[in-house]
Amino acid sequence: MNIRYGVIGTGALGGYYGGMLAKNGNDIHFLFNSDYKEAKENGLKVDSINGNFHIENTNAYKDAKDMPTCDVIFVCLKTTNNHLLKDLLPPILHENSIVILIQNGLGNEEELEKEFPNIQLAGSLAFICSAKAGPAHIKHMDLGKLIIAPYKIQTPEVLEQVCKDFLESGVPCNLSDDLKLSRWQKLVWNIAYNGLAVALNTETDKIMKNPSTRQLAFDLMQEVVEGANACGVLLQKEFAHRMIKTTDAMEPYAPSMKLDFDYKRPMEIQYIYSNPIAEAEKAGYKMRKVSMLEQQLRFIQDQYK
Repeated sequence: MNIRYGVIGTGALGGYYGGMLAKNGNDIHFLFNSDYKEAKENGLKVDSINGNFHIENTNAYKDAKDMPTCDVIFVCLKTTNNHLLKDLLPPILHENSIVILIQNGLGNEEELEKEFPNIQLAGSLAFICSAKAGPAHIKHMDLGKLIIAPYKIQTPEVLEQVCKDFLESGVPCNLSDDLKLSRWQKLVWNIAYNGLAVALNTETDKIMKNPSTRQLAFDLMQEVVEGANACGVLLQKEFAHRMIKTTDAMEPYAPSMKLDFDYKRPMEIQYIYSNPIAEAEKAGYKMRKVSMLEQQLRFIQDQYK
């Protein structure tokens, strides 16, 4: 099965994962914003711990209306830009297209389904350390695994092919049948380290080396585990210990929310913090430390609006 792929949001995630597929010869089309001119003239460059590469003749577009319709569309926008999808998606959808949201947070698919009730939807969680190094230039520092899970799918065989294409392109990729579990698992790490990196103006390695902040990160993760369990999503308490070990082994890293803070961009507070807090509270559990961190992040963001 030959799939035509589209990428909306060619940044740290879309540039890396789309670039890996393109490097392996897949038919993939990238929507760029400010990087369009560089990508059109010089292609897409990826510096990776697994080997640098350069897609010279990138299928780059400035306007979604100029793109072909695609079988699978990866949405790699920050959730703060999801309001743009009502205009970006229609030109590249056909009646059997599948949209895969490679995004952080909770409630993403539910919100998009309200806007597009008839499309096929899946969610994806990226366990990766990557960032933009410059225009149409991605730096991949560590990890890279993808988990893909259906939300509303009529053609599951297409998701199987997507997973196969990623594996053949050198990207570890698993299919899951439990999207909510996968999203809460990713939240265990994201809620702790994204927010603390902003509130403390630091990176992951410094959080881990200080006993007080290391304990605080663990406490936040435990609250997320308990919040997930209250919502009927069964996470083991040892999962937080696993995330601690994973972070210990990681390269020093500024999470995506810290980069948004550094560049005075809107932070993904709603989907990463507010939505999970509300879901847990609805189920009868208050994530008190997570709520305090959310309030701090909203204060910080209000200072540079």
